[in-house]
Amino acid sequence: MIRKMHKTGAALAASALALLAAPAHAASGWGQLNMPVGVTELSKQIYGLHMMIFWWCVGIGIAVFGWMIWALVKFRRSKGAVADTAMVHSTKAEIIWTLIPVGILVLMSVPAARVLIEIEDARNTDLTIKVTGYQWKWQYEYLGTKVGFYSTLAHESNAARQLQSGVDVNTVPNYLLEVDKPLVVPAGAKVRLLITAQDVIHAWWVPDFGMKKDAIPGMVNEMWIRVDADKPGLYRGQCAELCGRDHGFMPIVVEVKSQPDFDAWLAAQQAAQQPAAVAAVTTQTIY
Repeated sequence: MIRKMHKTGAALAASALALLAAPAHAASGWGQLNMPVGVTELSKQIYGLHMMIFWWCVGIGIAVFGWMIWALVKFRRSKGAVADTAMVHSTKAEIIWTLIPVGILVLMSVPAARVLIEIEDARNTDLTIKVTGYQWKWQYEYLGTKVGFYSTLAHESNAARQLQSGVDVNTVPNYLLEVDKPLVVPAGAKVRLLITAQDVIHAWWVPDFGMKKDAIPGMVNEMWIRVDADKPGLYRGQCAELCGRDHGFMPIVVEVKSQPDFDAWLAAQQAAQQPAAVAAVTTQTIY
């Protein structure tokens, strides 16, 4: 029995040492429990508001539980404390414990309201894109430019997901998170998204942008993003609303380019779509 206890103690000690000697990347796993900071102006404001309210709640919790623990220790029975059986009323105490929570809620509501107003302020945008959700793809139209296209699940992911495809999904880069044509936006510009749907309710969501908006048939929801000028790259998201049996196969990929690169890309898209428009008009005239 004693030998067994020694073995158990040694195992626990080894486990504790293993935890203490864990590599640095293990801490990053715990860091993922928190809200991500994001790469847009709004995502950083939302993260700042979240952390401020979080630390206020931590302070409130320390004060409340600290007071409770102090009262339990100070007035415990072993110290001779006797419960007061009479109901004692104190108007002053009731006013204090009513005003303090009200004051805290008011202090919390002011910065929260400021961020909410900023989220809905889509004025002075540099670019407007109409986003339409379909089963199961996205359509992007750059208003005022005659540029538009559909964005669907990449062929490699679509082939691998098929029943009995025989493809090891671990060999497919960005499995179910890659598309054939990503949405392209300029870094540092305020981009307004007009979000709707053609068939059922979808939701446009990119975690790094800190925003999600429902795409509802017959309605147009609005949101805006401004990616930091020094954060070009690819950002991935998904439809966040159950929209049918293939709901998990309509990812979102946003490619953020510098302003000169975006201008060049937009000009190339306009040049490529112009012959197609001419060909369509010619075909209609012949028929």
